Amino acid sequence: MEQLPAGDAASSSSVIFLGTGCSGALPDTRCLIRPTAPPCAVCSLGVSLPPERNPNYRCNTSLLIDYCGDDGTHNYIIIDVGKTFREQVLRWFVHHKIPWVNSIILTHEHADAVLGLDDVWMVQPKDCSNDLRRVPVFLTQFTMDSVAARFPYLVKNEVEEGDEVSQLDWTIIEGDVDKPFVSSGLEFVSLPVMHGVDYVCLGFLFGRKARVAYLSDVSSFLPQTEYAISKSGAGQLDLLILEANTLHGETLAAVKRIRPKRALLIGMRHDFEHYTENKNLAKWSSSEGIPVQLAHDGLRVFIDL
Repeated sequence: MEQLPAGDAASSSSVIFLGTGCSGALPDTRCLIRPTAPPCAVCSLGVSLPPERNPNYRCNTSLLIDYCGDDGTHNYIIIDVGKTFREQVLRWFVHHKIPWVNSIILTHEHADAVLGLDDVWMVQPKDCSNDLRRVPVFLTQFTMDSVAARFPYLVKNEVEEGDEVSQLDWTIIEGDVDKPFVSSGLEFVSLPVMHGVDYVCLGFLFGRKARVAYLSDVSSFLPQTEYAISKSGAGQLDLLILEANTLHGETLAAVKRIRPKRALLIGMRHDFEHYTENKNLAKWSSSEGIPVQLAHDGLRVFIDL
């Protein structure tokens, strides 16, 4: 897996990190409007440079999968559309020349995963008649019930004349590693994990050639999920994308157990300064033989899916 030259992008799949921050995103506004002494280093850095040149500026966690099929057709699949979705579209869709979204997958129903649904109309594809095409959304029944309560106008069967809201097709998926589903031509396996106490969130395993696991909100692993993504279980991952909780505690312990070929960490709070942590992670990586780094918003990784 490599960062390929830009000229190869037309015939390659990739993943783009639209956001790598926590629910509140970074910089944390509290650190700026009520600064401490000394001021928060990460949040101060978060406004010192334009976001495209600043890895400490982090939107809500979200991943765009640019899947290039065998016929060369590209489909664009998003995992989670949170509170910062519009900003992510303006910044990273434009930067990476992403024209639309073909389908959406939701990990859970928290605000940082679903509140951008109201803005999906901005990235809906159009058909040959210039009409908007409906965008499939894959989610659990629990998440569907929450979305329907928050956005009743998004789940009604017909859109009234003059409405500019998204036309979305809702598909219920199971939080079961043995019940895969297909989104825009790419197969996904649900990876249930604990997200706090008594709350199950989904991650996803995908890729026919290279195996990628995406786990954005995880406090502990369920046995069936860890087996599905572990080198000692169902097979080694080419890339593990994992939430950085307690970086030098559970997160790196999980990486060590799972043993992917490479890991990129997301979901960072303002405890994690990008360059400092990556220097520390480089030492750990050298010691353990597993390359691990913090991802950053806008990062694009080319990988053969």
